Amino acid sequence: MRETHAPPPLREAHGVRLRRWAWTAAGALMVLLGIIGAMLPVMPTTIFLILALACFSRASPRLEHWLLQHPRFGPPLRQWRAHRAVSRRGKAMACLGMAIGFVAMCLGHPPWWVIAMVGAMEIAVLAYLLRRPEGPAAIEAESAREDGNSGQ
Repeated sequence: MRETHAPPPLREAHGVRLRRWAWTAAGALMVLLGIIGAMLPVMPTTIFLILALACFSRASPRLEHWLLQHPRFGPPLRQWRAHRAVSRRGKAMACLGMAIGFVAMCLGHPPWWVIAMVGAMEIAVLAYLLRRPEGPAAIEAESAREDGNSGQ
């Protein structure tokens, strides 16, 4: 009688391939959404690219490297990965985009509870974003200030 099941190593290899494919597909979708966000002021870019980077780091070192070395998107992604930092310009663009999107949404006269819910989410995102450091120079300056104050 022949066995109909694949041996465990083959089954495990198939599972690994399937997971890598799923992470790669998710990363590609995030890149697509990030590119759309780069063209539309009401949609974010960076968060989708950060998510794409996380997906690619689990699936494809080649695509992860490509994204990190991309001339336009690579520097902010490297800054985020190394320092969890967002540049001043990135913060300003995110705030502007969120404000434009919120105003555009309000012009469509949604119910009050939609405005309240979206407004609360935007405030939470802005609070998180604005608390992020602005990069290596800002992190070093903040560290130096803290060291100077600790001796007093």
